[in-house]
Amino acid sequence: MLRIYQNTSRRTARKAVVYATTKVACCNHSTLCGITSHARRGPPHEQRQQQRNGPHHEEFLLAGNSARGWQMPPPSRGYGMLVVRILRGALKLRYLVLGGAIGGGVSLSKKYEDWKDGLPDMKWLEDAMPQGERWNAFSRNLMEVGGLVKNAIDIDPKLKQLGEDKLSEWRNWFDNRLDDAIEAADYQGVQIVETKEDLKAKTSVAALGITTDESRKKYEKLQSQVETLQTEIMNVQIKYQKELEKMEKENRDLRQQFLILKTNKKTSAKKIKKSLIDMYSEVLDELSGYDTGYTMADHLPRVVVVGDQSSGKTSVLESIAKARIFPRGSGEMMTRAPVKVTLAEGPYHVAQFRDSDREYDLTKESDLADLRKEVEFRMRASVRGGKTVSNEVISMTVKGPGLQRMVLVDLPGIISTMTVDMASDTKDSIHQMTKHYMSNPNAIILCIQDGSVDAERSNVTDLVMQCDPLGRRTIFVLTKVDLAEELADPDRIRKILSGKLFPMKALGYYAVVTGRGRKDDSIDAIRQYEEDFFKNSKLFHRRGVIMPHQVTSRNLSLAVSDRFWKMVRETIEQQADAFKATRFNLETEWKNNFPRLRESGRDELFDKAKGEILDEVVTLSQISAKKWDDALNAKLWEKLSNYVFENIYLPAAQSGSQNSFNTMVDIKLRQWAEQALPAKSVEAGWEALQLEFISLMERSKKSQDHDGIFDQLKGAVVDEAIRRHSWEDKAIDMLRVIQLNTLEDRFVHTKSEWDSAVKFLETSVNAKLVQTEETLGQMFGPGQMRRLTHWQYLTQDQQKRRCVKGELDKILKTDSKHLPTLSYDELTTVRKNLQRDNVDVDTDYIRQTWFPVYRKHFLQQALQRAKDCRKAYYLYTQQGAECEISCSDVVLFWRIQQVIKITGNALRQQVINREARRLDKEIKAVLDEFSDDEEKKAHLLTGKRVLLAEELIKVRMIQEKLEEFINSLNQEK
Repeated sequence: MLRIYQNTSRRTARKAVVYATTKVACCNHSTLCGITSHARRGPPHEQRQQQRNGPHHEEFLLAGNSARGWQMPPPSRGYGMLVVRILRGALKLRYLVLGGAIGGGVSLSKKYEDWKDGLPDMKWLEDAMPQGERWNAFSRNLMEVGGLVKNAIDIDPKLKQLGEDKLSEWRNWFDNRLDDAIEAADYQGVQIVETKEDLKAKTSVAALGITTDESRKKYEKLQSQVETLQTEIMNVQIKYQKELEKMEKENRDLRQQFLILKTNKKTSAKKIKKSLIDMYSEVLDELSGYDTGYTMADHLPRVVVVGDQSSGKTSVLESIAKARIFPRGSGEMMTRAPVKVTLAEGPYHVAQFRDSDREYDLTKESDLADLRKEVEFRMRASVRGGKTVSNEVISMTVKGPGLQRMVLVDLPGIISTMTVDMASDTKDSIHQMTKHYMSNPNAIILCIQDGSVDAERSNVTDLVMQCDPLGRRTIFVLTKVDLAEELADPDRIRKILSGKLFPMKALGYYAVVTGRGRKDDSIDAIRQYEEDFFKNSKLFHRRGVIMPHQVTSRNLSLAVSDRFWKMVRETIEQQADAFKATRFNLETEWKNNFPRLRESGRDELFDKAKGEILDEVVTLSQISAKKWDDALNAKLWEKLSNYVFENIYLPAAQSGSQNSFNTMVDIKLRQWAEQALPAKSVEAGWEALQLEFISLMERSKKSQDHDGIFDQLKGAVVDEAIRRHSWEDKAIDMLRVIQLNTLEDRFVHTKSEWDSAVKFLETSVNAKLVQTEETLGQMFGPGQMRRLTHWQYLTQDQQKRRCVKGELDKILKTDSKHLPTLSYDELTTVRKNLQRDNVDVDTDYIRQTWFPVYRKHFLQQALQRAKDCRKAYYLYTQQGAECEISCSDVVLFWRIQQVIKITGNALRQQVINREARRLDKEIKAVLDEFSDDEEKKAHLLTGKRVLLAEELIKVRMIQEKLEEFINSLNQEK
């Protein structure tokens, strides 16, 4: 390009010299015509003419002069005047030549400096490239590659030779015409009496020896030659651009190989430095989730891609990213949420979501398909509550060789009509979302207009004018130009791209072709189609106003990237100062409210609570064996006592004889051990573990360093872990074997065991008796003393119950060993006796009253037998089952007591060895799930302290990232 520009500059300078020399000739001619005849000619000129025209030419001149009445001037005077004229013309010509050369050189130097400033900054190579001898070797290799590429892109020799031939032809033609002009002036000067203007006009034509028709033909010929050269220059420019892209690709391949070698090198190198665009994208990601109570708006620059639905927004973004990364639909709304795409340069063409570790290889069609599915899934998942569009931002990064660094936000397309499957507020939601992003005073608006539809149908241009009326941050892009050229007038397209059709203003106007409507076309195929289209397009007609830099996606991406970084450099300092002020305000508020506490965010508080919970789990293993036995035995009897009394003891004790009692007890105990007892034991063990763990948590609340901000979180974690945790299944089978073997032993071995069994019996019966008396109290109402002291009264039902109880007490007083059921005669007797007292009840009512009354009577008798059996151990050991005192119930409770002890011991070992660790795993799993659930943490860790700390940490992080980015940006400058 530089060589072409130099050749063009040389031709411009030569044209200036030709024009200047012609002017000098005309001036000299006029001067010669105004001087007297004796000063016109001199011997030197006559000699030169004689040498050119031959010896007879002098005679012809003398004859002509004599005929006109001229006299020959003196030789010395004519010679002097000729010298003066030659010197004067030479001096003028020198100044003109020097002025043209100096002007062309200055212009060339300025263009070269502008071109050099437009080159990308390559200072990053100082950190990436090796130093020393390795760099020298790499430079030599790169220079050799450059030499090869230079030889490959040399201008066509035919074109070069054509330009030199044309230049030589023009130079010879000018020299001949200049001599003819001087000669014609000498011959015809005396006959010219016209005015000065006529003299100049005729002299320019006559001196050149060309008629009017010939001049017109010459002009048309020169014009056609200029057009031919312009076409050739355009073709050379396209060829140069192809070769330049080829060279860039080779350079990227070399750099990619170098980066791979550098990455694979196993050294203790420094941490890889983040690129500028990655740092900037992180700041935007942090701001997207920033919620503040202060009036702090996000005014950082980003490129906002807006346009009507199906106008080609997504296709333009894909062309800039060089990959088809977005899903497509036939007229269906596909972009349902803002998609923030960060473009960065890298050795591999990959894409990655912000919250995911997977990298999608954009060179593989399978990964591209997976990426498009994931984008579509995230868009649909972000739409909730019957909405059609969402404000939730989907953030992703695309890296690849040659990508321009920038941050783009693709928004849903603006619609004018809603369909039946859309929410009623879809149109307004899209308008509000688009205005929100465009209202950022530092956002670059990439306005996409479909070129294949009428410009008057555009909705996006009005919105853009409202947000950016002066067009200081708007770039207009006309898509589908290939269709527009077929359907519309090219002049209309030129008006659009020159900013003369729409009332909106913009920084620049670009035309792109984003494909042929084929879903399977690759980006390379689309770009090749775009290049071929613009090469042959009628938009490049010689009368058009579109410049080559206004077309192709490549030029568009370069322009957008340049504008993006210019906006970043202009505004980043102001945003950093705003966050610095916000940070100062938050720190001041924290010091006033929590002067002795360090600001800890939810993540830090969660980690602290997690450590405390896990410490409590470890404390479970430090509980003594005796404490575990007491807790487990108590929980076991609580679980088993009701079954023992209702299903084993009471039915067996009311059987009527001691032998039947023992037989029934053996049968029921075995059935119980084989079916329900193991499962109930495990349930009791799990509840004991739960209660013990909760008690540890409660005791920790009483410590001096307890922080109540964790209570809600700890409770939720413990409840969820306990709900998930279950005892090992094999524990039930193991307990069943142990319990069956224990129940087979029917003989009390020691006096201490006998006394312990008696005590256990008395304690159990007393507890049951207390429950029975509570039932009777509810049934019969308060006693006489309580009614007097508490002003309580008996209900009508309670009075009836008391009357029935009086009749039932008479039966039990008559027969202390009465069976647990009433006979028909007894029921009839009680009913008739009550009728005499005007109390009318049925038999069911009498049975309901009999059950607790007899239960109390039986339990009182059981307590009396337990007292009698306290000192009957030795009698029991001598007589066994034939003992005069019936102590079978003591033996029963001894067997149950032994089962509880053995079961409790087994459960304790399982808790210490197995279940505590399993509970620890469950709690860790719950904590890990809660740590990933931001909504859960925000719900469980709340309060002014947490909210203020979260905001302060967020603002501090954003400000630090901004300062880091600014420092790197300044270093890049």
